[in-house]
Amino acid sequence: RAAARVRMTTLFIHVHIIVRVQEPVTRDYTIHLHKLLQKIQFKKRAGRAIREIRKFAARAMTTKDIRIDTKLNKFVWSNGVRNVPTRVRIRLSRKRNEDEEAKEKMFTLVQHVPVESFKNLQTETVKDE
Repeated sequence: RAAARVRMTTLFIHVHIIVRVQEPVTRDYTIHLHKLLQKIQFKKRAGRAIREIRKFAARAMTTKDIRIDTKLNKFVWSNGVRNVPTRVRIRLSRKRNEDEEAKEKMFTLVQHVPVESFKNLQTETVKDE
């Protein structure tokens, strides 16, 4: 027991808290909505797709404040609530929050990127002008 306790304390000593400094960055991603919406009832599909995009952006950019562009929202809802597009190409931009009283220092803006075909598309970092 004493040996186990010593091992546990040394384990806690060696755990470091990694704090990442978040820099503004812009990347293009493709989200396969079809696989995220399987077994979702028809009347909840488009709303769930928006939530899944929000969840994806939060995970990819590690920000809690996610802002979805109206053009992306219109694209997801373009075929109605039931027939959500199979895939969507999005641009995630992590930006600094200009608001002084904001809880989060960074926010993510999610925009739609129209593409002809989804073939051979990779995740790309976009150079800011």
